[in-house]
Amino acid sequence: PTVRFNCPTCRRALEGTRADFPALPFCSVRCRSADLGSWLNESFRISTPASDEDLDSGMPTTGSPPPSEKN
Repeated sequence: PTVRFNCPTCRRALEGTRADFPALPFCSVRCRSADLGSWLNESFRISTPASDEDLDSGMPTTGSPPPSEKN
């Protein structure tokens, strides 16, 4: 199947098979390495610490409430 995506580093719009882009979600190893370097240099940061409640409820999903809010 064909995938379409934008590289999170260089923002190029790309289309092809997963085999064409072994560094997905990046377009290349260079962009993947640049992203890793930004994390290691602390250019990227998570803005708020995760609370115990966040960890217990898991990742939010669009359109459905977290498990703790379901009846």
